[in-house]
Amino acid sequence: MALFDKQACFTSEVVQEGEDRTLRINCEWCTFPPSIEDSAICMGKTVELLAETSGVTKLVLVQKRDYEYDYYQTQLLNELAQLYKRLSRDPQLSYSSLVGASGCERYLRGSYASLQYLLFTMLKSDPVAASLQLRRLLRSEKIKQEYLTDRQGLRCSNSFSTEVTNILELLDKTRLITLARPYATGFTPGNRDVYRKLFHPAITPDFMFTKLMASYPTEGVVLDNYALGNTEVTIFGFPASSKTLYHVVPPEFKFSEEKYELLDTARKIMAEHKPDKSEFVDPERMREVFFSVGRDLIEDLARYRGLRLANEEMDELAQVLLRYTVGFGLIEVLLADPKIQDVSLNSPMGETPIFIVHQDFDDCDTNIIPTPAEAESWATKLRLISGRPLDEANSVLDTELRIPGMASRVAAITQPLNPSGLAFSFRRHRDRPWTFPLFMSVKMMNSLAAGLLSFLIDGTRTMLVAGTRSSGKTSLLGSILTEIMPRYRIITIEDTLELPTDALRKLGYNLQSLKVASALAGKETSEVSATRGIRTTLRMGDSALIIGEVRSKEAKALYEAMRVGAAANVVAGTIHGASPYGVFDRVVNDIGVPRTSFKATDIIIIANPIRTAAGLRKQRRILQITEVRKTWENDPLQEHGFVDLMKYNPVTDQLEVTDELMNGNSEVLKDIAANVKDFAGNWDAVWENIRLRASVKNAVAAAAEKTKNPELLEAGMVMASNEMFHMIIDRVKEESGGIDSKRVLFEFTEWLKRELKRGR
Repeated sequence: MALFDKQACFTSEVVQEGEDRTLRINCEWCTFPPSIEDSAICMGKTVELLAETSGVTKLVLVQKRDYEYDYYQTQLLNELAQLYKRLSRDPQLSYSSLVGASGCERYLRGSYASLQYLLFTMLKSDPVAASLQLRRLLRSEKIKQEYLTDRQGLRCSNSFSTEVTNILELLDKTRLITLARPYATGFTPGNRDVYRKLFHPAITPDFMFTKLMASYPTEGVVLDNYALGNTEVTIFGFPASSKTLYHVVPPEFKFSEEKYELLDTARKIMAEHKPDKSEFVDPERMREVFFSVGRDLIEDLARYRGLRLANEEMDELAQVLLRYTVGFGLIEVLLADPKIQDVSLNSPMGETPIFIVHQDFDDCDTNIIPTPAEAESWATKLRLISGRPLDEANSVLDTELRIPGMASRVAAITQPLNPSGLAFSFRRHRDRPWTFPLFMSVKMMNSLAAGLLSFLIDGTRTMLVAGTRSSGKTSLLGSILTEIMPRYRIITIEDTLELPTDALRKLGYNLQSLKVASALAGKETSEVSATRGIRTTLRMGDSALIIGEVRSKEAKALYEAMRVGAAANVVAGTIHGASPYGVFDRVVNDIGVPRTSFKATDIIIIANPIRTAAGLRKQRRILQITEVRKTWENDPLQEHGFVDLMKYNPVTDQLEVTDELMNGNSEVLKDIAANVKDFAGNWDAVWENIRLRASVKNAVAAAAEKTKNPELLEAGMVMASNEMFHMIIDRVKEESGGIDSKRVLFEFTEWLKRELKRGR
């Protein structure tokens, strides 16, 4: 149905959207802003329309952008509209009933005119002012009664005062007036500040679907703020709540009206071309093409409309256009923040904000509300990118999303698994690999742990990185890749590409990446199973084998690889488990790997988030580095099959060396030493080499901190420093006949100084 206001600028229609009954008001030609909180005219006309329309659950004002008021805010106005409607139809308030028929004209003519103005003009446009003015009118009438001498005048005034009192009681019971009362002190008619406290629309420009609560929370306390290019990020805390708000204002919400119109027109033109599956095979190339086409289009449209835009402005508009055509909209803005680890979108879409996990503030709400239309668009793009289905027969989709500067693992679910429709989870990964020095900088590990792991990796051990969800398992596995010598071939096997393989190839690593079928996929798939993929690698020659995640039956094939790989090169993977025994229980009892095969595991690294004392913050830490001994028969826990080499101390917030490691009571390290001339039978030499590696890692981390150059912590520098470390050791051995740790460290430090001078 459509309703038409007397002014052509204020037309409206009611749209049924699922369970929502939305009143959309077109304010394109209005001279006042489409804002309940800022415009008395807009508020008044909106209340009039709500009085004529029943059952409205959501209100949208349209003027270049959509200004959406949610159910709660709409109900505040609905209640006011119903009161306005009731009073306008109340026969007791008619002139004939209240004034004329009762013979009160001479006493109430002025008061009645004031009442009419307050009820039928001010009530709908400025209800707080109407409430205050009604009280003043009532006080004025009470004062008048003190000077009235005839009974007729006193009766008329009393009757009028009674009606005003009844109206005030009804108005005071509305939630809008109740909520406004704390802010009404010192209020003057015409001041809209009180409404700005109560109404906060979600804003959606014409060219996009996702809604954003642009205004700052009134009770929020700023905890942090920073900029990501032209995007503003502010973190808010709240005095009476443990919740934290991640408030983002991207550049597209600050454009001029001319730029909005330009983008909307460009989007409509671009929408005529819908990318097909073949274009999504290479998303990076597709984005380059669409950016170029979009920029040319914006330049042409700007020239046609006589707009003069700088090159930087056109680039920015083209980037925004890209996000809202073939991209993922505001999801990309969130994932561009390196401090964000996870992004979650719960169903039903349009009712709850996006949630994130922030590295400094953990779980946060955001000011972004995705819509069903946007969710459907994302689902379609993910199907095309992955080549995997997402429908009633396949209600789970696991894939990866790669955009410039960011990589993310994506999980999407739909009906019937999720009865309320689509939902998404994005796990953000760095576009560059994590490294041991990087982990040292965030205290996930210390230099001694880095030295120990470096020794184990060079010793071609088999490793499982275990932990709960969001513990940093995959990132830690990626950092292990950067410790493998680039001259060795590496094969990675993943069902969802999360490891930083592209970045490592660009650095010169000899790396082959294999993608296998998702463990969550349906039976009908053209993808190779993880089990078959692992067994295939055994026929591909001597290689380090890295398994993205051990989930199911492929663990049996992995242990075949471990038994072969233990004598050749590193075999490593991730698995869910909170302790070494938890890993054993999952591998043996849940997955069905024989106990004797589990002994092929040399090292288990447990990484888990730890909470602060208040329980509001989490920090990622390596909690244990544990070796698996080979002498137990049935239960490694009962038969001392697990030996901690390092264990986390919550008091010092450090991984600390255990007595077993300090005393050289490690079968794995002895086994490595037995095959190295310089270490065989000499525990002191082994321990000294571990400490030497720790010193080298610490030198790189210290140089990065001293020079304020975080690039020194990245994979390029770590790869170069690892190479140089091994080359220096070889040279020192050749010249002196042994590993002189002091000389090695000295020469490495001198090399590092030269690299810093060269501006590396």
